[in-house]
Amino acid sequence: MADPYTLLGVSRGADEAAIKSAYRKLAKELHPDRNKDNPKAAEKFSEVTRAYDLLSDKDKRAQFDRGEIDAEGNPTHPFGFGGGGGRSHTYTSSGGPGDFEFGGGSADFGDIFEGLFSGGGRRSGGPFGGFGGRSAPPQRGANMAYRLAVSFVDAATLAPQRITLADGKTIDLKLPAGVETGTQMKLAGKGQPGPGGAGDAIVTIEVGTHPFYERDGDNVRLDLPITLSEAVKGARVKVPTVDGPVMLAVPAGARSGQTLRLKGKGFSRKQGGRGDQLVTLMIDVPAEDAALRSFVEDWSDSRNVRANLGV
Repeated sequence: MADPYTLLGVSRGADEAAIKSAYRKLAKELHPDRNKDNPKAAEKFSEVTRAYDLLSDKDKRAQFDRGEIDAEGNPTHPFGFGGGGGRSHTYTSSGGPGDFEFGGGSADFGDIFEGLFSGGGRRSGGPFGGFGGRSAPPQRGANMAYRLAVSFVDAATLAPQRITLADGKTIDLKLPAGVETGTQMKLAGKGQPGPGGAGDAIVTIEVGTHPFYERDGDNVRLDLPITLSEAVKGARVKVPTVDGPVMLAVPAGARSGQTLRLKGKGFSRKQGGRGDQLVTLMIDVPAEDAALRSFVEDWSDSRNVRANLGV
């Protein structure tokens, strides 16, 4: 894999926000759902995803910057003092069976070391492993990385998710409070098998966008169209929320840009409770309405509504 900084188009000094922003942009452009007839885009999507996984992990990024691991996350000197295990696999899953994208084999260095140093059995009287000491403990299998796409509403309501693993088995996941794009969940023992036990499955969440909701921290924002009549006289109107429609009281004399709050209709907070839904009223005036035009011709508003602008 190419240099992860180059793949994401960021400098080596880029902060976490810049790296996340660059990845989101590329992920939208290269996502397999948008490029079903372009296998190269799907391959590129996997590469930028692996690059983001490495650079978003502070420890791995530091190791890469120091030259201790390569762009795949493997030790640059596997037979030196920094030797490690096999390559992790990267999968992409939208929660449905068989919906994966993965690459890379694995090397079980535990067996290699045992063959080099143990001489086929345990010997006594020396300080180094097979040359007279105790052989190294058997190594665990490699971790496997998955990406799980979660809808905006499911993330807000913590709806249960189902993911299909590489072995074809499905697991139901309970999303953590405060879940967002980049949140990782560890499934112990669900990675690659190894002589010292199986590695783990690391699931990285990717929260989707929504046609009319927008996330603002733990809150959800919504622009709500209302009629001129509803604004002038006040009304009770139906409003969509992530939990389903509710009735909202629009006060008489409401203004465009005025924001009303629906308590507890936002995302779950890590510290408990939920954020709110912030509803911004947008008065929708009809373009062609003879009765309304006739009314305003006989009515005038003498206020200087632009006084605060200095005009």
